[in-house]
Amino acid sequence: MSHVQHAAVRQRSADTAVVLVLGLAAMVVSMMQTLVVPILGIIQSDLAVTTANVSWVTTATLLSAAVFTPLLGRFGDQHGKKPTLVGVLVVMIAGSVLAATTTSLTWLIVGRVMQGAATAIFPLALSILREEIKPEKLHGAMALVSGTLAFGSGLALVGAGLLTRGSDPDYHRVFWLAVVLAVAALAGVLFTVPASRTKTGGRTDWLGALTLAALLVLLLLPISQGQEWGWASGRTLGSFGGAVAMAVVWVVGENRVKEPMVDMKMFAHRPVLFTNLAGLLLGFAMFAQFIGVSYLVQMPEDVAGYGFGASVLQASVVYLLPTTLVSLLGAQFGGVMVRRLGARVTLAAGACFGVLGFAWLSAAHDTTPSVIGAGMVIGLAISFGYASMPALIVASVPAHQTGIANGINSISRSVGSAVASAVITSLLASKTIRLPHGMPALPQESQFTISFTLAGAAFVLVVVVALVGIRAQAPHTPVPRNVTESGAEGRAEAEAGAELV
Repeated sequence: MSHVQHAAVRQRSADTAVVLVLGLAAMVVSMMQTLVVPILGIIQSDLAVTTANVSWVTTATLLSAAVFTPLLGRFGDQHGKKPTLVGVLVVMIAGSVLAATTTSLTWLIVGRVMQGAATAIFPLALSILREEIKPEKLHGAMALVSGTLAFGSGLALVGAGLLTRGSDPDYHRVFWLAVVLAVAALAGVLFTVPASRTKTGGRTDWLGALTLAALLVLLLLPISQGQEWGWASGRTLGSFGGAVAMAVVWVVGENRVKEPMVDMKMFAHRPVLFTNLAGLLLGFAMFAQFIGVSYLVQMPEDVAGYGFGASVLQASVVYLLPTTLVSLLGAQFGGVMVRRLGARVTLAAGACFGVLGFAWLSAAHDTTPSVIGAGMVIGLAISFGYASMPALIVASVPAHQTGIANGINSISRSVGSAVASAVITSLLASKTIRLPHGMPALPQESQFTISFTLAGAAFVLVVVVALVGIRAQAPHTPVPRNVTESGAEGRAEAEAGAELV
């Protein structure tokens, strides 16, 4: 084997290691979002707090992610992806250790705020891939890393169920699992990810970051707490009104700053705008399936007249894990489709699978094979969506905006998930079955059917967005502003971007 061939083999091995490590880091991202869902009841019981108070264990991470993701995505573009990624992982590990050792709700929420910073890992990972992976391999690498998001959600559910089974469950073990995986990801990043080769530098737009953070908090807080506060309460309506006012302040401010945190032209660029809309709808549908199926299968059939009486662990392993496994495997096929058919067609095809899966789930959710089968079809839809959206973003923005653009797309999915949580929870609570005194209220079966129908409608809108919204304007393929731009590599990346759309 010649020296050139040896060098090529070493480069392929190095690229593979980078993709796998970034996939592990992205998996940690999704785990932080769903890790506590199965153990909220245990936390509430152990810490002797109210349902409203324990809900902040999830809300705190959502709000933290909304604040840190765009800020750190932009910071990575300016000052280097690797050091920013390392810093995020260190903060996340510290938060996980705090959550694993404390017996105070206040400090647990602080730990969850620190864990929320992990959401910035995903856009940083995509920025690194764009910088390190050859254009012809980029679509597959992004699909693999994106696919680990859905897999991480399932792994978190299964891990939480396994670690808290038995008569004396200890929720601290779940956070130690997060510590172990995050430390492994940090070690992998330190030893395999090359130092950042491109840094745009410049000032950090702190005012823009603060106003965007305020906007997102004011938007997500009432969405996540509206059920508890009351949708017509002063706090809820005031928060929504404040979000609208802050959005105006943010847009005006960003248009006047010389080096804005978010380039409004990029934000309003049609492919980016509609990809973010697709992200919101996909986040809604994905979380609706997760919540709906999780609650449905745990319903006691002898009391409610439907459901399977599954435990939390059974709901995670038997009914939800197949969806996440299909998502991980399907991401590879999604990457191939992006390369051969384009990201827009892949997004539309995935959404069609989503419509089919939720139609199946709406019409027939009375048997275990039907619920699992429909979930697997939905998992395929999610994987195609995750494979195509980063490709659409990368093909539509210059390299120095990759981090912030994918950060905003991540937030759009988080907003969709938060909306789904609020909508589905409200729907299930709106019509209940009359049960003997002292028994907890259970939702009517029709409410699950409506929930699944709404999620299917969200996928219908994704089809429209993909085929009409994104296509309505010729794809914009800017040449990346980096050190390789002047050579053949810069031109090859631009050509690869055109193919992705």
